[in-house]
Formats: sequence, C-alpha cells, structure tokens
Amino acid sequence: MSKIAFFSESNFDGNIPRDFDNMRTEYAWYVGLNAIHHCIGNLPSMDENMYDLGIIIIPKTKIEQLIQVDLVKQMRRVCKKIGYMQEGPVWYFQDYPMEQQIWFYNTLMEMDVIFAHNQTDVEYYKGLTGKENVFQNKSLMIEDKIEPHIINTDARDGVIIGGNMVRWYGGFDSYIVAQEFGEDIFAPSMGRKIDREDEMDISHLPYMNWVTWMNNLSRFKYAVHLMPTQAAGTFALNCAYHGIPCIGYKGLDTQELCFPRLSVDIGDLEKAKVLSQHLKVDKDFYEECSETAKIKYYECFGEKQYIYSMKKLIKKVIDDE
Repeated sequence: MSKIAFFSESNFDGNIPRDFDNMRTEYAWYVGLNAIHHCIGNLPSMDENMYDLGIIIIPKTKIEQLIQVDLVKQMRRVCKKIGYMQEGPVWYFQDYPMEQQIWFYNTLMEMDVIFAHNQTDVEYYKGLTGKENVFQNKSLMIEDKIEPHIINTDARDGVIIGGNMVRWYGGFDSYIVAQEFGEDIFAPSMGRKIDREDEMDISHLPYMNWVTWMNNLSRFKYAVHLMPTQAAGTFALNCAYHGIPCIGYKGLDTQELCFPRLSVDIGDLEKAKVLSQHLKVDKDFYEECSETAKIKYYECFGEKQYIYSMKKLIKKVIDDE
C-alpha cells in the first residue's frame, strides 16, 4: 500500500480518526486515503524517503515562511513524489506580492502532480503550467457520525444561505433570493461575518463543528448559496447529502452535478428568483431536485467511489517514471 502524506499549516502530526467531530474536507481526504498529516514547519526535521507521495496544501497567507523553508527541496527529501492540492479559488495567489506570485508559480512547476477542486480548475492549472498531470481531487464527506436524514420533507422549514455578507461568499445576493421563499432565513457564523450583520432579519447559527453543522443542516427546507468565489463547493455537497434543494452558481462541480436544474450563471439573480418560486409552489419539482441531489451525491461523491478512483490515480502518479 502506498504511503501518502499531506502537509499544511495545521499544527499537528498524525492521522485523523474516523469519528473526529470536525471532519472538514481536507480531514476527510486524509481519512479516505489513509494519509498522515504533517505541519509544513516540521519538514526540515523529518527523515528521508518517508512517503511515496507528499501533497502540499499551501496556505493563503504567510507565504514568506514557506520560501525560507525551501519547500520543494525539503519535500523531495522526504517524499518520492510531490504534489500540490488547490486551496481556495485558483486566482488566490494573484493577491500575493509579486515575488511570492513568482515563487508560487515556480513551486507548481516543480510538482509531479497537481490536484484541483473542479474540472474547470483542472483546465486552469493545465493552461497555467502546461502540465498534463493535473487531476481532480473531489470534495469528500465521512458520514459515520451524521444522524439519519429527515425523511419527511414537510417537516422541514426555513432557508439556509451559505455564507456571510461579504464579497467572498456573496451573502447579500443569497439573502435577496432567499427572501423569495417567504420563510425564516438562517446563516452560519463564519470568520468573515461583518459588523451589524446581526441587525438583518437573519438568524445566525452559533459556531459549531462539522458534525454538529451537518446534523443541524438537515432541518432546513431550502438552501441558497450564490457564492462567486469557487473552490471546494462543500456547502452544496452538504445540502445534497440531505436532499435539500440548493440554488447556486455554475462552475462548482458539487453544485452542477448534484443540482443541475438549480444552477445558474454567475450574477443571474433573476433566474435564481424564478427557481426559488418554482421550488416553493411545485412540490413535484422540489421532490425531483431533492432526490436527484441524493442520488448524485452517492454516484459522484460517495466515499467508496472516491477511494477507488483516487487510489488508482495516485498509484499511476507514483509508478510513473
């Protein structure tokens, strides 16, 4: 069996247990691939040739610390093959100072493989680097601690929007469309919540770990997530698991595959409003969107499918001379 490690800014070393309460996307990857995690800062003190493949998740900030570590040299010392995993939207590195943008690009060019969130991101990195070894690493959920679905959709109520009132999440656009349902509106509490957001007619959920979030999410009837910043697409995936129809933007594979009839072009709030009315008044349409989401979740993002396809792909990367 191949030995795989992920490296990120998270300050811990070791495995993530399957019953971990805060099973975010990257932690689910570690579990699904039976991979070990290491803090990037510990690379210089690690032994040589410990892993067949090491995958770096470059943080959005503090890049200057990575430059000082000589990241590629250290990873090649510890791992036979090295790869990059996309963190955030593909354009994020272009907010760095110029010297850090060049460092980021040069680092990508040294990688044996690049992993991306969505198929559009795969095409972007292929174009950026000219590399063919660019593949999708889909978002994943470990379901062990999620409570059973609410089967009767009539027992659900309220609208959950996917983010706060900042450009990153497009929360205001989601709020405008969510009003069309005529139901109470809820939002998660996240790090980008801004001053006076609490004064809007939105009920903000308290901060909660991932398992608690998933178990709370199941009670909502509708979801809207018009987020222009496209990355892992976990909100749509979480909704799909519970069969909660989610209106969202095209470009995210989780959204388009699980909610094909509820995906709109970026900025098309008019169509999003029409879809919200359709979901509200047409029970058959609602049920169709709900059932399609649950089926596509397991077909496209289920753990067994993920493990099979990723381990086959990783073996190819490791064996390729």
